[in-house]
Amino acid sequence: MAKAIQQTVKFRATPDELFDIYLDSKRHAAAVDSTAAVSRREGGRFSVFDGYITGKNLLIVPKRLIVQSWRGSDWPAREPDSILVLAFRKTSGGGQIDLVHANVPARERAGITAGWRQYYWTPWREYLRRTRRR
Repeated sequence: MAKAIQQTVKFRATPDELFDIYLDSKRHAAAVDSTAAVSRREGGRFSVFDGYITGKNLLIVPKRLIVQSWRGSDWPAREPDSILVLAFRKTSGGGQIDLVHANVPARERAGITAGWRQYYWTPWREYLRRTRRR
């Protein structure tokens, strides 16, 4: 049975900056230290980590919300896409991302849960530190 992942992550960056990092191919790639081709428009496609993660932007509320279909390249074709919801909001000291990743295949849940931390949130913190030193 498909499971949902929920995470809330705070950064010392504005919600606008976090939103822009996610939807800007160059900044996204730098933040995750890998390849990224990310469309900024609804209906546009994205690909990250040399095509390992792909999907489509379903809804974009500028500077506030991103909803995407999302899948791993190793998922069976019969497996439906998962749905990723990222909400960006202001907090004291910076910004916050509230993540809900729904319809994640049960066998993928633990890896994807850890993957968000390992491949996104930890590298994003380092990216933000690096870009602030300049």
